[in-house]
Amino acid sequence: MKEQDVFVIADNVLTPLGKTTDENFAKLKQNVSAVKQHADSGISPQSFFASLFNKDEVFIKNGHRYTKFEQLLIASVDDAIKQGGIDAKDKKTILIISSTKGNIGLLETEENSAQLQKRIALSTSAKLIAEYFGFVNKPVIISNACISGVLGIITGMRLLRSGQYETAIIIGADVISEFILSGFQSFQALSPQVCKPFDKSRDGLNLGEGAGTIILSTQKKHSQNIKVLGGSVSNDANHISGPSRTGEELAYAIDKSLHDADLKPRDIDFISAHGTATVYNDEMEASAIALSGLQSVPLNSLKGYYGHTLGAAGLIESIISIQSLKDELLLPTYGFQEAGVTKQVNVCASMQEIKANHFLKTASGFGGCNAAVVFGK
Repeated sequence: MKEQDVFVIADNVLTPLGKTTDENFAKLKQNVSAVKQHADSGISPQSFFASLFNKDEVFIKNGHRYTKFEQLLIASVDDAIKQGGIDAKDKKTILIISSTKGNIGLLETEENSAQLQKRIALSTSAKLIAEYFGFVNKPVIISNACISGVLGIITGMRLLRSGQYETAIIIGADVISEFILSGFQSFQALSPQVCKPFDKSRDGLNLGEGAGTIILSTQKKHSQNIKVLGGSVSNDANHISGPSRTGEELAYAIDKSLHDADLKPRDIDFISAHGTATVYNDEMEASAIALSGLQSVPLNSLKGYYGHTLGAAGLIESIISIQSLKDELLLPTYGFQEAGVTKQVNVCASMQEIKANHFLKTASGFGGCNAAVVFGK
């Protein structure tokens, strides 16, 4: 039996660059980065480079009941639902929420208690979001380090293919707190400047805040839209924080996602890489891409524009790449000048007009998790 086609019918990107996908893409075409130096003693005793919202930014009206994390989710979903004309109360609609850390920052401001433990739980946030919009189905929560956003898309695709649902709303968000920043500082993983993915002088990542929403549907009236064609996940089983030394496991996920999409490496027109700008991630990812026979395919990383938005990264970067596919315009890798990985890959250093039908999105994260998803016209 042929599996059902899964179409992208609406999306939203909410970051310090803009509150809609169009606003964000316009800024990216102007080569504007949201990553700046911040001095915020509430997060870090030292200044740091990151992409952060203004402290007085308002995301939803009368949002005092919700944390900043939840307000981001609500604002992003609200914009996408209005675009897609979606009825949250439809039994054939499922909500999927992706996040790496959720409300973990509450540990810094509230006294630890059973009540706080419940408030921090992602299930509490999911319930609040579902109630806000009136979703009738229990939400699905995805929290698998930095592949959470891509894994959310793959999960949505699989649930729709199963015929259990006709519409999947996948939302991802994370906010930066002292807990998160200090964790990356302890790994010495943060760059003291704007990050440089795949560059010879790369020296770490920047963190970022943001949310992304993508709405998928199997309804045939959307048959002219971009499709989610296939996806797969794998694990290095190598180290809790260090990626594979060979890239074989990410390559496995890439190969399986291409097989799922019924495509060959030659069919991929560009790659939206994870590209964190840490020494080991970029090296592993370049090795995986070469192992998959994609070393000549143009690729970019958007981390120099947004920083690493954790659970939102896979969604934000997929949505921006969908926009690239529609506009046939490949964005450059901000900060990249000279290749610094041992396996040759085709890093895009300037904006390119391209004839494109398909792209691949990759992601990797702590615990050795990897994910790949393919989109196409």
